[in-house]
Amino acid sequence: MTEHLLTRGELEVMAVVWNNPPVTVNDISESIDRELGYTSVLSTVQILEEKAFVRRVGKRGRALLYEPAVSREDVRQSMAGDLTERLFEGSARSLVLSLLDTGSLTREDLDAVRKTIRAMEKRSENNP
Repeated sequence: MTEHLLTRGELEVMAVVWNNPPVTVNDISESIDRELGYTSVLSTVQILEEKAFVRRVGKRGRALLYEPAVSREDVRQSMAGDLTERLFEGSARSLVLSLLDTGSLTREDLDAVRKTIRAMEKRSENNP
């Protein structure tokens, strides 16, 4: 799997790009919850373009339009794998147990976890 690792600021920008494509730098700047200057957002978008996370897809007036070049799920998978390797010494079990132990999961979250586990168990029974 290709490594798709992003900084916190890059993730903020990508969230806007994933949610509202295509977007301009101004669209992104206006959508981020904290005060960021236009040039800071522009620099981040340029870095994301260099890293092949976004691509130009045209113009709106004089402003360039950007869309995601990498899916949110690919980034999630890559970053979760990186976190598992670096913080939990490669143990997905330790990662999952740590998340469960935080106490921040709702009943709906736990139901979704159970459902996913059941589906994974069925798949493994069918593919021993």
